Amino acid sequence: MIVMKFGGSSVANAERIVNMAEIVRSRIKSKPILVLSAMGDTTDLLLESAGMALKKGVVSIEAVEELHLKTINDLTLGNALQKEIKNLFWELGSLLTGISLTKELTGRTKDCLVSFGERISVRIAAAYFCSKKINARALDAWDAGFLSDSSFGQAELRKESYVRIASAMRILTAEGTLPVVTGFIAKDENGNITTLGRGGSDLSATVIAAACNASEVQVWKDVDGILTADPRLVNDAKPVELVSYDEAAELAYFGAQVLHPRAMQPCIQTGIPVLVKNSFNPASPGTRIEPGPVKKSSLVRALTSKKNITLVDIVSTRMLGQSGFLARVFSEFAKADISIDMIATSEVSVSLTLDADKDLSAVCRELSEYAAVEVKTGKAIVTIIGDVHRSSEILHEAFGICRKLGFQVQMISQGASKVNISFIVNDNEADSVVQKLHGFFFSSDAEPKPDIIKTRKTK
Repeated sequence: MIVMKFGGSSVANAERIVNMAEIVRSRIKSKPILVLSAMGDTTDLLLESAGMALKKGVVSIEAVEELHLKTINDLTLGNALQKEIKNLFWELGSLLTGISLTKELTGRTKDCLVSFGERISVRIAAAYFCSKKINARALDAWDAGFLSDSSFGQAELRKESYVRIASAMRILTAEGTLPVVTGFIAKDENGNITTLGRGGSDLSATVIAAACNASEVQVWKDVDGILTADPRLVNDAKPVELVSYDEAAELAYFGAQVLHPRAMQPCIQTGIPVLVKNSFNPASPGTRIEPGPVKKSSLVRALTSKKNITLVDIVSTRMLGQSGFLARVFSEFAKADISIDMIATSEVSVSLTLDADKDLSAVCRELSEYAAVEVKTGKAIVTIIGDVHRSSEILHEAFGICRKLGFQVQMISQGASKVNISFIVNDNEADSVVQKLHGFFFSSDAEPKPDIIKTRKTK
């Protein structure tokens, strides 16, 4: 059994659904379970409709209706499906009418609103499979066993979900049915629809895989897997064939938009490999993510950057030799519900980074009672994923490139996972640093050799 998840761009219209179905058909002997996102920009369209209803009192779902009804017509699907989808549109219209009348959009209402995208996409896809003589069944996540808490917008699945999912999938696959399950959503114990937050659709797929002990999870997107750098920034970025869970998690956390670390947790716990593939280019081998450590075939595996970062320097000579300094610092950020990215420490100082949209006024006020606090905005994290056992070589070249560019490295951190080295530069310098690093580490005429440092020392 395998689990195949297709993102919004992979099911964006009739043509993409036909392409998706061909990919699934070619793997039908592996007994796939499908997880689908909403079609194309549907989620954004739903949120725009909610904004119009909330601010202007206007209820309009024309854009959502047009996309889905056109897809149904293009796929020449039957009247029964059209009736079912129109019933969902009626529910959606009623929900938006309620928002327009109450002038309120709660977390619970918002989760219900955005669920319509996935609920419609799985019904269209399942109907298309049936039209092609593949017995498929559309399943809302709650009918597939997904039970969550009531943290609307970022719900956590309850442990009993795994048993419920395994039972539901076992019944369907035993009778030869192709399950087509909504990603991203669930229901709480009170029957309210919830959403699983960032990476939710991928998380739905990996949870099903873990529950059913699948042999593999395939995540189909619009890129050739994990690349050596952002292709929008580096024209000759190359696919990385194999990475460890740790490497993939670090890449995702520090800016690579492929697979959210949260979505990988079920597979990390069970050791199930993840294959990231391109539905627009199925022939590409993609990237395989496996339990580590992965044998290093090169000095550097990939590069990424995360912009719009704030750097906070905290210094307190009063705390010299006293225990509890770090605990006190971190507790202030915890009270403000602020997540920290990178940390570098000494006996009396801490430097750390966080997203720029955080309000630091309360934290700075508390810290200033026993420390000097300096907040620096407009920073970026550049992350190198590679063989950290050879960190001296990596840093030698990275810092050399920054020096040649005239850029100052302002902080450095080596992750506890031992697969990444990250450093801080100014926001407007990050692109140039990544491009130059990629040119050095990945260009065919500049591939670093294992003895690069030794060679340079003996010259």
